[in-house]
Amino acid sequence: MAAFHVMTGAGESFARPVVNRIGIADVFDALKRGFDDFMEKPSHYVFLCLMYPIAGVFLTLWSSGANLLPMVFPLMAGFVLIGPIAAIGLYEISRRREAGVDTSWTHALDVRHSPALPSIVAVGLMLFALFVVWLVTAQTLYSNLLGEVFPRTMGDFTRQVFGTPQGLQLIIWGNLIGFVFALVVLAISVITFPLLLDRDVGAVSAVVTSIRAMVMNPVPVLLWGLIVAALLVIGTIPVFAGLALVIPVLGHATWHLYRKLIAREAP
Repeated sequence: MAAFHVMTGAGESFARPVVNRIGIADVFDALKRGFDDFMEKPSHYVFLCLMYPIAGVFLTLWSSGANLLPMVFPLMAGFVLIGPIAAIGLYEISRRREAGVDTSWTHALDVRHSPALPSIVAVGLMLFALFVVWLVTAQTLYSNLLGEVFPRTMGDFTRQVFGTPQGLQLIIWGNLIGFVFALVVLAISVITFPLLLDRDVGAVSAVVTSIRAMVMNPVPVLLWGLIVAALLVIGTIPVFAGLALVIPVLGHATWHLYRKLIAREAP
Protein backbone atom coordinates (compact mmCIF):
# COMPACT_ATOMS: atom_id res chain seq x y z
CA MET A 1 0.00 0.00 0.00
CA ALA A 2 2.89 2.38 0.74
CA ALA A 3 4.35 1.82 -2.73
CA PHE A 4 0.92 2.37 -4.29
CA HIS A 5 0.55 5.60 -2.31
CA VAL A 6 3.90 6.83 -3.62
CA MET A 7 2.85 6.03 -7.17
CA THR A 8 -0.58 7.64 -7.20
CA GLY A 9 -0.86 9.81 -4.11
CA ALA A 10 -3.96 10.02 -1.97
CA GLY A 11 -6.36 9.52 -4.87
CA GLU A 12 -7.06 6.26 -6.64
CA SER A 13 -6.40 7.69 -10.11
CA PHE A 14 -3.29 9.25 -11.64
CA ALA A 15 -3.41 13.01 -10.97
CA ARG A 16 -2.70 15.45 -13.81
CA PRO A 17 -2.51 18.99 -12.36
CA VAL A 18 -3.12 21.76 -14.87
CA VAL A 19 0.08 23.46 -16.05
CA ASN A 20 -0.02 27.19 -16.81
CA ARG A 21 2.01 29.03 -19.41
CA ILE A 22 4.21 31.73 -17.88
CA GLY A 23 6.64 34.36 -19.14
CA ILE A 24 10.09 35.59 -18.21
CA ALA A 25 8.56 38.36 -16.09
CA ASP A 26 6.93 35.66 -13.92
CA VAL A 27 10.34 34.16 -13.17
CA PHE A 28 11.69 37.45 -11.85
CA ASP A 29 8.47 38.10 -9.95
CA ALA A 30 8.82 34.71 -8.23
CA LEU A 31 12.39 35.63 -7.32
CA LYS A 32 11.21 38.96 -5.90
CA ARG A 33 8.46 37.26 -3.88
CA GLY A 34 11.00 34.75 -2.58
CA PHE A 35 13.22 37.60 -1.44
CA ASP A 36 10.22 39.21 0.29
CA ASP A 37 9.55 35.95 2.15
CA PHE A 38 13.20 35.82 3.19
CA MET A 39 13.22 39.42 4.42
CA GLU A 40 10.26 38.74 6.72
CA LYS A 41 12.57 36.90 9.15
CA PRO A 42 16.03 36.77 7.52
CA SER A 43 17.97 35.81 10.64
CA HIS A 44 15.74 32.75 11.18
CA TYR A 45 16.30 31.47 7.65
CA VAL A 46 20.04 32.14 7.70
CA PHE A 47 20.23 30.12 10.92
CA LEU A 48 18.14 27.36 9.34
CA CYS A 49 20.46 27.16 6.30
CA LEU A 50 23.84 27.45 8.05
CA MET A 51 24.17 23.67 7.71
CA TYR A 52 24.77 24.00 3.96
CA PRO A 53 27.92 26.17 4.04
CA ILE A 54 29.18 24.07 6.95
CA ALA A 55 28.60 20.89 4.93
CA GLY A 56 30.29 22.47 1.91
CA VAL A 57 33.41 23.39 3.88
CA PHE A 58 33.52 19.94 5.47
CA LEU A 59 33.26 18.15 2.11
CA THR A 60 35.97 20.38 0.59
CA LEU A 61 38.35 19.83 3.48
CA TRP A 62 37.64 16.10 3.45
CA SER A 63 38.25 15.73 -0.28
CA SER A 64 41.43 17.82 -0.06
CA GLY A 65 42.75 15.93 2.95
CA ALA A 66 41.97 12.60 1.34
CA ASN A 67 43.93 13.56 -1.81
CA LEU A 68 40.70 13.81 -3.79
CA LEU A 69 41.27 17.32 -5.17
CA PRO A 70 39.66 16.51 -8.55
CA MET A 71 36.39 15.83 -6.68
CA VAL A 72 36.17 19.31 -5.12
CA PHE A 73 34.49 20.89 -8.17
CA PRO A 74 32.06 17.97 -8.74
CA LEU A 75 31.06 18.18 -5.06
CA MET A 76 30.46 21.92 -5.35
CA ALA A 77 28.53 21.47 -8.60
CA GLY A 78 26.50 18.75 -6.91
CA PHE A 79 24.73 21.40 -4.82
CA VAL A 80 22.74 22.21 -7.96
CA LEU A 81 21.56 18.58 -8.14
CA ILE A 82 20.48 18.24 -4.52
CA GLY A 83 19.35 21.85 -4.07
CA PRO A 84 15.62 21.02 -4.36
CA ILE A 85 15.97 18.68 -1.36
CA ALA A 86 17.93 21.23 0.65
CA ALA A 87 15.17 23.83 0.39
CA ILE A 88 12.16 21.63 1.15
CA GLY A 89 11.56 23.13 4.60
CA LEU A 90 11.52 26.60 3.04
CA TYR A 91 8.71 25.63 0.68
CA GLU A 92 6.66 24.81 3.75
CA ILE A 93 7.42 28.22 5.30
CA SER A 94 6.28 30.01 2.12
CA ARG A 95 3.16 27.84 1.99
CA ARG A 96 2.31 28.84 5.55
CA ARG A 97 2.98 32.52 4.90
CA GLU A 98 0.66 32.38 1.89
CA ALA A 99 -2.02 30.79 4.10
CA GLY A 100 -1.59 33.52 6.72
CA VAL A 101 -0.51 31.21 9.56
CA ASP A 102 2.55 31.18 11.82
CA THR A 103 5.84 31.09 9.90
CA SER A 104 8.43 30.61 12.63
CA TRP A 105 11.44 28.60 11.44
CA THR A 106 10.47 25.53 13.47
CA HIS A 107 7.59 24.93 11.04
CA ALA A 108 10.19 24.00 8.40
CA LEU A 109 10.29 20.68 10.25
CA ASP A 110 6.56 20.14 9.77
CA VAL A 111 7.36 18.44 6.47
CA ARG A 112 7.82 15.23 8.46
CA HIS A 113 4.07 15.24 9.13
CA SER A 114 3.09 15.69 5.48
CA PRO A 115 0.89 12.89 4.08
CA ALA A 116 3.10 13.05 0.98
CA LEU A 117 6.25 12.23 2.98
CA PRO A 118 6.75 8.80 1.31
CA SER A 119 6.63 10.47 -2.10
CA ILE A 120 8.98 13.25 -0.94
CA VAL A 121 11.46 10.66 0.31
CA ALA A 122 11.19 8.69 -2.94
CA VAL A 123 11.98 11.72 -5.10
CA GLY A 124 14.74 12.76 -2.70
CA LEU A 125 16.38 9.36 -3.02
CA MET A 126 16.16 9.64 -6.80
CA LEU A 127 17.97 13.00 -6.74
CA PHE A 128 20.58 11.65 -4.35
CA ALA A 129 21.15 8.69 -6.69
CA LEU A 130 21.70 11.13 -9.57
CA PHE A 131 24.17 13.03 -7.38
CA VAL A 132 26.14 9.82 -6.73
CA VAL A 133 26.08 8.92 -10.45
CA TRP A 134 27.39 12.42 -11.23
CA LEU A 135 30.30 11.99 -8.80
CA VAL A 136 31.18 8.58 -10.23
CA THR A 137 30.96 9.97 -13.77
CA ALA A 138 33.20 12.91 -12.89
CA GLN A 139 35.80 10.64 -11.28
CA THR A 140 35.72 8.24 -14.24
CA LEU A 141 36.16 11.09 -16.72
CA TYR A 142 39.14 12.43 -14.78
CA SER A 143 40.76 8.99 -14.53
CA ASN A 144 40.32 8.31 -18.25
CA LEU A 145 41.85 11.64 -19.26
CA LEU A 146 44.49 12.30 -16.59
CA GLY A 147 45.18 8.92 -15.02
CA GLU A 148 44.29 7.01 -11.90
CA VAL A 149 46.74 8.83 -9.59
CA PHE A 150 45.22 12.01 -8.18
CA PRO A 151 47.50 15.06 -7.59
CA ARG A 152 48.64 15.60 -4.03
CA THR A 153 48.79 19.41 -4.10
CA MET A 154 46.58 22.17 -5.47
CA GLY A 155 49.47 23.36 -7.63
CA ASP A 156 49.82 19.97 -9.31
CA PHE A 157 46.08 19.79 -9.86
CA THR A 158 45.96 23.30 -11.38
CA ARG A 159 48.84 22.50 -13.75
CA GLN A 160 47.14 19.27 -14.84
CA VAL A 161 43.80 20.89 -15.56
CA PHE A 162 44.89 24.20 -17.09
CA GLY A 163 48.26 23.28 -18.52
CA THR A 164 47.63 20.13 -20.55
CA PRO A 165 45.46 19.19 -23.56
CA GLN A 166 43.84 16.48 -21.45
CA GLY A 167 42.96 19.11 -18.85
CA LEU A 168 41.20 21.18 -21.51
CA GLN A 169 39.21 18.12 -22.56
CA LEU A 170 38.32 17.55 -18.91
CA ILE A 171 36.96 21.10 -18.60
CA ILE A 172 34.94 20.85 -21.81
CA TRP A 173 33.51 17.37 -21.31
CA GLY A 174 33.01 17.83 -17.57
CA ASN A 175 30.91 20.95 -18.09
CA LEU A 176 28.91 19.38 -20.92
CA ILE A 177 28.12 16.27 -18.88
CA GLY A 178 27.35 18.39 -15.82
CA PHE A 179 24.96 20.47 -17.91
CA VAL A 180 23.08 17.32 -18.93
CA PHE A 181 22.77 16.20 -15.29
CA ALA A 182 21.57 19.67 -14.26
CA LEU A 183 19.02 19.73 -17.09
CA VAL A 184 17.61 16.35 -16.05
CA VAL A 185 17.32 17.42 -12.41
CA LEU A 186 15.70 20.72 -13.42
CA ALA A 187 13.10 18.89 -15.50
CA ILE A 188 12.15 16.34 -12.85
CA SER A 189 12.23 18.60 -9.80
CA VAL A 190 11.54 22.23 -10.72
CA ILE A 191 8.17 22.15 -8.93
CA THR A 192 8.00 18.54 -7.69
CA PHE A 193 8.54 19.13 -3.96
CA PRO A 194 6.24 22.19 -3.67
CA LEU A 195 3.54 20.24 -5.53
CA LEU A 196 3.87 17.29 -3.15
CA LEU A 197 3.64 19.59 -0.13
CA ASP A 198 0.59 21.30 -1.57
CA ARG A 199 -1.17 18.18 -2.91
CA ASP A 200 -0.50 14.54 -2.21
CA VAL A 201 -0.47 13.50 -5.88
CA GLY A 202 2.26 10.85 -5.63
CA ALA A 203 5.90 10.91 -6.70
CA VAL A 204 5.31 9.80 -10.29
CA SER A 205 2.58 12.35 -10.94
CA ALA A 206 4.66 15.14 -9.37
CA VAL A 207 7.72 14.31 -11.49
CA VAL A 208 5.64 14.00 -14.67
CA THR A 209 3.95 17.33 -13.91
CA SER A 210 7.35 18.96 -13.40
CA ILE A 211 8.51 17.68 -16.80
CA ARG A 212 5.28 18.92 -18.41
CA ALA A 213 5.81 22.35 -16.85
CA MET A 214 9.27 22.53 -18.40
CA VAL A 215 8.09 21.31 -21.81
CA MET A 216 5.29 23.90 -21.88
CA ASN A 217 7.52 26.71 -20.57
CA PRO A 218 11.03 25.93 -21.84
CA VAL A 219 12.43 29.47 -21.85
CA PRO A 220 11.17 30.57 -18.40
CA VAL A 221 12.13 27.26 -16.76
CA LEU A 222 15.59 27.22 -18.38
CA LEU A 223 16.08 30.82 -17.28
CA TRP A 224 15.09 29.80 -13.77
CA GLY A 225 17.62 26.96 -13.88
CA LEU A 226 20.33 29.37 -15.05
CA ILE A 227 19.49 31.80 -12.22
CA VAL A 228 19.59 28.99 -9.65
CA ALA A 229 22.93 27.67 -10.94
CA ALA A 230 24.48 31.15 -11.05
CA LEU A 231 23.32 32.07 -7.54
CA LEU A 232 24.49 28.75 -6.10
CA VAL A 233 27.93 29.23 -7.69
CA ILE A 234 28.10 32.75 -6.28
CA GLY A 235 27.03 31.38 -2.89
CA THR A 236 29.89 28.85 -2.84
CA ILE A 237 32.64 31.35 -3.68
CA PRO A 238 33.08 32.99 -0.25
CA VAL A 239 33.87 29.67 1.49
CA PHE A 240 30.27 28.52 0.90
CA ALA A 241 29.03 31.22 3.31
CA GLY A 242 26.75 32.74 0.69
CA LEU A 243 24.66 29.56 0.61
CA ALA A 244 23.12 30.60 3.93
CA LEU A 245 21.55 33.54 2.05
CA VAL A 246 21.11 32.06 -1.44
CA ILE A 247 19.34 28.83 -0.48
CA PRO A 248 16.53 30.45 1.56
CA VAL A 249 15.81 33.04 -1.15
CA LEU A 250 15.77 30.37 -3.88
CA GLY A 251 13.70 28.04 -1.70
CA HIS A 252 10.99 30.63 -1.12
CA ALA A 253 11.11 31.73 -4.76
CA THR A 254 10.60 28.14 -5.91
CA TRP A 255 7.30 28.02 -4.05
CA HIS A 256 6.11 31.13 -5.88
CA LEU A 257 7.31 29.76 -9.22
CA TYR A 258 5.27 26.64 -8.47
CA ARG A 259 2.18 28.79 -7.84
CA LYS A 260 2.65 30.42 -11.23
CA LEU A 261 3.29 27.19 -13.13
CA ILE A 262 0.56 25.01 -11.63
CA ALA A 263 -3.10 26.02 -11.54
CA ARG A 264 -4.75 25.85 -8.13
CA GLU A 265 -7.17 23.04 -7.37
CA ALA A 266 -10.81 23.74 -7.91
CA PRO A 267 -12.68 24.19 -4.59
